[in-house]
Amino acid sequence: MKKAENIIVGIAVGDLNGIGCEVILKTFEDTRMLELCTPVLFANVKVISFIKKSMQSELPLHGIDRLDQLIVGKVNVLNVWKESVDIQFGQLNDQVGSYAIKSFVAATEALKNDAIDALVTAPINKYSIQSEDFSFPGHTDYLDQQLEGNALMLMVHDRLRVGLLTDHVPVNEVSKHLTRERVQQKIRTVYETLKQDFRINRPKIAVLGLNPHAGDNGVIGKEDQEILKPEIQKLFDQGILVFGPYSADGFFGSGQHEKFDAVIASYHDQGLIPFKTLSFGSGVNYTAGLHKIRTSPDHGTAFEIAGKNQADATSFKEAVYLALDNYKARHEYKEWSKNPLKIKEKQLESKKGH
Repeated sequence: MKKAENIIVGIAVGDLNGIGCEVILKTFEDTRMLELCTPVLFANVKVISFIKKSMQSELPLHGIDRLDQLIVGKVNVLNVWKESVDIQFGQLNDQVGSYAIKSFVAATEALKNDAIDALVTAPINKYSIQSEDFSFPGHTDYLDQQLEGNALMLMVHDRLRVGLLTDHVPVNEVSKHLTRERVQQKIRTVYETLKQDFRINRPKIAVLGLNPHAGDNGVIGKEDQEILKPEIQKLFDQGILVFGPYSADGFFGSGQHEKFDAVIASYHDQGLIPFKTLSFGSGVNYTAGLHKIRTSPDHGTAFEIAGKNQADATSFKEAVYLALDNYKARHEYKEWSKNPLKIKEKQLESKKGH
């Protein structure tokens, strides 16, 4: 086997009663993955070995107690805790949920301290993780607090990228959160992300309206005319190629999304229903807007098939690929930014390509 690239990917193992560890182990059973990166699972080597045995997997694991003990090209398991965990696949359990958070918090700390290069998170159950010490709706909200920048959920599948103006917000509160400042910030975040993490020099972005038919000129709600449209125009006048608001109902069905590098939906289900319809099982959740790289698969804990060795690892593997690609792209962008001539050369190359 070729020597692995020295990109260290930290992995938060998610809910141990779900399919997270199964898709992690299946991903790295493909030894070619270890040529691309060195994974570190934040968990406990005995617990991961138990799950490995239940899968009848032969994947070698390397247990470590400190990150400076990791071996490049091996599947490393950092012992975040010492005690055993009573794993009962498919069961919702607050105690097991607490270990998902121990894994995630430890991995986030390592990311903050540059002990790992990128973070990939396996699915958690949002109910079982809640405690006095952790009262966040999910991964993204915690990362937004812990890391520099402004987090934004960006769902990615090949050239389809869907971002959100509001994410885990009850539907009856969406309009309250749709402020001018938020619209500006989120569009700028997507724009900068496409440039620095996806190697797109002049991104084109579409914004979907909040109301049916994008408000029909104020007949069906005023947010599209009074908030979205003016802010989109301001950004367009500043040189950002952003368009809309578009009526959401026929946008994806008519193929309009194919004309843009990203689509920004006004609320969670408006963006994620069409995204998952078009890409379910191979999409990736990318946390844009932060100074560190984090990805996760587009599915949940799948308790109904946990422990049955039936989980498809495609989305998790794609999450690892995207983390590696975006990590490299961001470093390239930083290098080009130090040398403006390199950026100009790349822009000229891009124009020739078109």
